[in-house]
This record gives sequence, C-alpha cells and structure tokens, in this order.
Amino acid sequence: MRYKLGISTCPNDTFMFHALLEKRVRCNGFELDIELMDVQQLNEGLARGDVHFSKASCFAAASLRDRYELCRSGAALGYGVGPLVLARQGMPHEITEGRVLAPGNMTTAYLLFQHFFPNATTIHHVVFSEIMPALERGEADYGVVIHEGRFTYQESGLALVADLGALWEREFLLPLPLGCIVADRSLPHEHRAEFSRAVRESVEYGYAHKDEALLTMRRYAQELEDSVIWKHVDLYVNQWSLDLGGEGARAFECFERLVADQREKREMQKRPSCKS
Repeated sequence: MRYKLGISTCPNDTFMFHALLEKRVRCNGFELDIELMDVQQLNEGLARGDVHFSKASCFAAASLRDRYELCRSGAALGYGVGPLVLARQGMPHEITEGRVLAPGNMTTAYLLFQHFFPNATTIHHVVFSEIMPALERGEADYGVVIHEGRFTYQESGLALVADLGALWEREFLLPLPLGCIVADRSLPHEHRAEFSRAVRESVEYGYAHKDEALLTMRRYAQELEDSVIWKHVDLYVNQWSLDLGGEGARAFECFERLVADQREKREMQKRPSCKS
C-alpha cells in the first residue's frame, strides 16, 4: 500500500523528513510517495484532498479539521518564531494604505496579519520567496515574510514593521503554532499512528545524523548559507516537533478559536446591512 505525503522545501521540513526521504526510516505496513512543494501549494492540495499526509499551515489545518487530524509529531511552533511584517524604506508603520504581499490566503502568516492589521485592504498573495525581492524592487510596500526572511531582511535594506509572533505571545501567552503535519481521517487508525511514530523517529534521526541531514537540506535550499539553514532548524524544530505535549495542544486549540473568530467576522461582513 502506498500513501502520498506532501512536505515543503524549507530546511525545517527537509531536516525532519530527511530520514523518511532517504529511506533511513520506514513506515511499517505501507510506503510513502513524498512530494516537496511550496506551502500554499500544500494547503491547496489538502483542500482538494490530493494527499494522505501533509505539512500544512495551521490556518489550513484548522479549517480542514473535519477531514484531517493533527499528528502529534512534526509540528513547527514555538516562541520567537513568528512571521514578520516588513516594509520598503520610507513607508509608515501604520498600514492603512499601500500594496501588501502575503504568502497565501490559507497560511498562518496571513491569518495573523488579518488579526493584527485589520485595516489593511490591498493584499496580494504570491509565493513566499517572491515577497522580499518585490519589496526590494519597490513593486510592493509591505510584505508578510516567513521562513529565512527573519534572518536576512536587514541585509536587503528592509524595515521591520511588526513581529507577528511577538504580538501573538503578548495576547495569548502561548507558543505560536505555524505549521503542522496532518493525516487523512479516512485512513486506518493504525496507519495514522504508525505514520506519526515514523515522523518522530525521522526527527530523532536528523538530530543524530546532522551532517547527513545537511546534505538533504542543501539540496532544497541551494541559495542559503549553511549558517542560515541551521538557524532555521534551531528556530523551528524543537521539543514540540517531537511531540506536541499539553502546551502545544493548548496552543493549537487557541489558534483554532482565532480561525473560527476570523471566519465569523468574514461572514458578518458579507451580510447585507439594514439601515432604518
């Protein structure tokens, strides 16, 4: 039996799934066909039901909980890990006007931006790797940046408007859930449990064989220096990647409530107003 797994090309994913990619760790009872793609593509594939297991933005995972369950292993959450809102030089930090680029309408970054910057209206979604170059070229005014942009934006001459993770921590007093691994609820329970076990073993293998895992990470992050790759891993792979635990589970529950609140606000905005 074969199942399809989707993961991103980001160093934290290729580190955690190195052992599964290279067959150092296997799932008992089934094989995995692994595809690597952009996070928004992963979210869209989930919405279409294209995959059995997948990395997902927590926003997408929370929106699709009726079809996919959260795996205990493989999550990316923590303190000091949030997306950044950046601006090209000279732009005001109060975002009421200007063109904003975001990494996808099902991403955690976009949900947080909506929550903390509700007055921003001109928002366009592009592949996350295109956001900082567009800001540098002056093709956009603001950008919601994820992944390695946290470490490199100053070198690009961009200004920090807000750290969305810090805003989350201040409001909710919990680690910020960014990404997670989900499993199709229609699969046999024993296969879902076995997959989660294999993910944890793969993460542990990565820690035990860092030089080997670096080769896989380099393959998919060719433009990043090794020091940036390891910063990425150190930030996004932690104890919650091995197992969510109680605090991680509470963080996801809090995040799901935020998703529900945002959905309710959108529904209210669609309703026609009654004027006396």
